[in-house]
Amino acid sequence: MHPDTALSVRLDAICARHQHEADHAAVIAELRAAASDRPDILHETVGEWVGYFDDDWRHGMCVALLEAFPAAAENVEIGRRRRGHVHGTPGF
Repeated sequence: MHPDTALSVRLDAICARHQHEADHAAVIAELRAAASDRPDILHETVGEWVGYFDDDWRHGMCVALLEAFPAAAENVEIGRRRRGHVHGTPGF
């Protein structure tokens, strides 16, 4: 696996692990530490995660993530489009 892909997967997992917590400081700190010198991957991954997973249950975290990482906002629409994508073969 390419190191950039591995980092993206790791960042996704961090978001998933913290998604139902009320205090968002821990996820923000962990994301910053994990991304280290790769803010490009951090912003891409966080934005797509927010776009895909923002709902009533996770909205507070999504808002906190975008406040902490405002550059991630440019990737939210990618996540929204992926959420609406239907997988599988039509007609089956």
